[in-house]
Amino acid sequence: MNEGLKLPWIIGGYDLFAKEGPKGLKIEVMASKVKKSKSSFYHYFSDLEVFTEELLTYHLERAKLVAEREAKCKNIVPDLLNVLIDSKYDLLFNRQLRVHRDQPEFKKCFEQSNKEASKAIIDLWTAELGLGDNKKLATLLFMLVMDNFYLQITEKNLTFEWLLNYFTELGTMVAEMKKSELASY
Repeated sequence: MNEGLKLPWIIGGYDLFAKEGPKGLKIEVMASKVKKSKSSFYHYFSDLEVFTEELLTYHLERAKLVAEREAKCKNIVPDLLNVLIDSKYDLLFNRQLRVHRDQPEFKKCFEQSNKEASKAIIDLWTAELGLGDNKKLATLLFMLVMDNFYLQITEKNLTFEWLLNYFTELGTMVAEMKKSELASY
C-alpha cells in the first residue's frame, strides 16, 4: 500500500493525539482534518488500534530525528531550546504518552523516546549543569526533570521564554544543591 497516501492520516492523527491524547483520535474528526472520507481511513487502517500502532511507530521515528538534532547541540541555550521549540508537537505527543502511560504500549513508546533523548543530550546536560563527570547523578536528575517537564508543558506555554526560565531554574536548583553539599563538609 502506498505509504505516501497514509501519511496525511498519520500527520493529522499525530497532531490530534499531541493536543488531546487518545480520546482525540476520532475518525470523523481526522477525516475532516485531512479532507478525506472516513472510508479512506478504513482503506489504509483496519481500525483505530492499527492506526494507533502506526502513530506510535511514527513517533519513535520522529524521536530519533529529534535526538539526532539534540546530539548536535553545543549548548542548552539557545541550541537545545531551539530544537525543543521546533519539536513542539513531538514533545506534546510524548506528554500524552506520559499522561496515558497506564496503557502498556504508550508506556513503552514513552520510555523508548525518552531513552533516545537521554542518549543524545546526557553529555551536554552533565556539562551545562556543572555535574563534572557524574553521569549517574546527571541521568537520575534528567529522568526526574523529564517527568516534571511533561507535567508542566502545554501547547500554549511551550515557548522559548518558558523553556529558558525552566532551564534557568534547573541550573539554580543544581547550584544550590552543590552549595549545600559543600557546606555539609
